[in-house]
Amino acid sequence: MSPLKRPGLYEFGKYGVVGILNTCIDFGVLNALIFATGIWSGAFYSVFKGISFLAAAANSFFWNRRWTFASVRDGRLIVESLKFIVVAGIGWVMNVVAASFVVNVLDRPQAISPHLWANIGALAGTILSLIWNFIGYKFFVFKKSSLA
Repeated sequence: MSPLKRPGLYEFGKYGVVGILNTCIDFGVLNALIFATGIWSGAFYSVFKGISFLAAAANSFFWNRRWTFASVRDGRLIVESLKFIVVAGIGWVMNVVAASFVVNVLDRPQAISPHLWANIGALAGTILSLIWNFIGYKFFVFKKSSLA
């Protein structure tokens, strides 16, 4: 069956492509902050993770609105932006809390470098918020109205 006959699956595939780009931005910003400061854990790690998530979220809004969910309709930008902030804000909390828990609470195995452990924490946050964000974006933020 053609992916176009299964729009939810097709959207999830496009969401995955955008997600890969977002993850690259998230990890890139996080690692740039870690590299620039030499700080890989503690309160500053949580701040860095929050900043990196927000950079990725800005990219996410642009691409998910324009491409994944094709929701470029006149007069909807402000409403969608506000809804996006709510969904992304909850995803941000989930992401930062999960990453910070791994890095700051769990014991790092000796065989894993602090820098790699920081990235493992970031991956845990990404995985936790992935499904939440897709569902929120599809059914709340960029929901197709029956009048469209």
